[in-house]
Amino acid sequence: MNRYTAPVRDMKFALYDVIGADKLYAKLGIEHAQRDLLDAVMEEAAKFTQSVLAPLNGVGDEHGCVHDKDTGAVTTPPGFKEAYAQFVEGGWAGITAPEAMGGQDLPESFGAALKEMIDAANLSWGNYPLLSHGATEALKHHGEDWQKEVFLKKIIAGEWTGTMCLTEPHCGSDLGLLKTKAEPQADGTYKISGTKIFITGGEHDFTDNIIHLVLARLPDAPAGVKGISLFIVPKVQVARDGTVGARNAVRCGSIEHKMGIHGSVTCVMNFDGAQGYLIGQPNKGLNAMFTMMNTARLAVGLQGLALIDRAFQNALDYSRDRLQGRALSGAKNPDKPADPLIVHPDIRRMLLTCKALAEGGRMLALHAATLVDVLERSKDEAERKEADVLLGFLTPIVKGLLTEWGNECTYHALQCFGGHGYVREWGMEQLARDARITTIYEGTTGIQALDLLGRKTMQLQGAGLQQFLKMIQAFCTEHATDASLTEFVLPLAEIAKQWGELTMEVGKKAMANADEVGAASVDYLFYSGYVALAFWWAKAVAAAEAGAHPAEFKTAKRETARFYFARILPRTQSHAAAMRSGSGNLLALDAALFDS
Repeated sequence: MNRYTAPVRDMKFALYDVIGADKLYAKLGIEHAQRDLLDAVMEEAAKFTQSVLAPLNGVGDEHGCVHDKDTGAVTTPPGFKEAYAQFVEGGWAGITAPEAMGGQDLPESFGAALKEMIDAANLSWGNYPLLSHGATEALKHHGEDWQKEVFLKKIIAGEWTGTMCLTEPHCGSDLGLLKTKAEPQADGTYKISGTKIFITGGEHDFTDNIIHLVLARLPDAPAGVKGISLFIVPKVQVARDGTVGARNAVRCGSIEHKMGIHGSVTCVMNFDGAQGYLIGQPNKGLNAMFTMMNTARLAVGLQGLALIDRAFQNALDYSRDRLQGRALSGAKNPDKPADPLIVHPDIRRMLLTCKALAEGGRMLALHAATLVDVLERSKDEAERKEADVLLGFLTPIVKGLLTEWGNECTYHALQCFGGHGYVREWGMEQLARDARITTIYEGTTGIQALDLLGRKTMQLQGAGLQQFLKMIQAFCTEHATDASLTEFVLPLAEIAKQWGELTMEVGKKAMANADEVGAASVDYLFYSGYVALAFWWAKAVAAAEAGAHPAEFKTAKRETARFYFARILPRTQSHAAAMRSGSGNLLALDAALFDS
């Protein structure tokens, strides 16, 4: 009973009216990225995700994946393999990949909108192409020419898929502890031995070959993260000339039985002297890994966004139809035995929270994706450098907060259903379970927060923050005399000023005590995200008023922005108070006394 309709109108509004992506594409010389083509592709993507992927969402949750302990093979849920064949046949696998490698070379920001559709329709299924995209990025930027010819083209065509094999049983995010070994061979290959866990798409029945990108250590590697190299390890051996050989010494030992995303297989992968090829330079594997990781972090942020939107759509339908109680101000439907849920203020609070975070989060995520386009396509070195800095600053916000808000909003949406939300029939509890992993994989919220405050702000002296503050200042200056925007411009200017001051305040404390960074980081992440969305909501109102949109569309944007500024933006003040309270209240209690 759970439905999905791709929000094509709002995607176009965010991408073109608010962000101005079509103008950016022209500036970057992406001549084939014309609006008529992009609109047609977006409509086709909506049809595919709604008609093919969405109906399989509940199927994947019910059936899950099946592991054959004797052979190591994994069977995906009914319909998943066939959907992947349609995905490949439609050319979706290489939608943003380079044309020279067989892709369609469309902008990454446009691909981000399509990815949101895929994940909202079927998050579990969407994990398979997600990992292939990460492998594509690593090979595109770090692979040798022959590796691109042999491996990258096959992945872009969808004939093979890719994985990221990073985590091991004894080390999660602390990759300096990894033990997987890589032994050099006389023919230039390496024998890879070790065990990797939590490997999404490590084994499945979509394709005959799976290309694993594996972090491992060479015999003479220095300790810690400085001694990590990255290797290509195919499921089936592949020679340098592309000839496919025997089954490689890599096998799925087991699969995890998880809280959610049951249709997405999560594997324990055993490498027993498997043949592999080095990517990039020895002991420089983290460079390639972060290429994959940063791409994946933005992609996981889109997963959070996708779940917010799907949960909102279903909660809105239910709240309009379900008759429960009477409005406190008097019956709204006196000819019926009760009023619909949507008349009640608390239901509206939950629905508007979902709407505000979905539509605001969409603008935030798509803007970050346009920075990828600038970074990869601009011929202006200074412009690329600026885009890189701002993208680095925004990535932990996109990943960390869209996934946190995904958990918040699937909770709100389920709550709108009452008891019906807790049972499987309506599909809401699946969305809540599926959302839970998004704050964990590709770096937990705490890791994103440390990255934002510690690395991207403190270490880089606030370079990305200063860029974003300049964007806000420019907007506020442009609309300073626009009476129709005063209610948004004035508080936005004030909170932006506070953002800069608060960052300096936390930075000074951190210079005296490094624990202040860890104590403030998560609150700083949330604070930053709420200010960022305030900027995008103010821009959305301005764009809606300036465009040729129906009156009801403009009204909806303005009223949702008002809700955001009045009820969600004030959350920043509790986060500011928590940051200012310092680290003492977190560290004073001795660890031995926690259970006293």
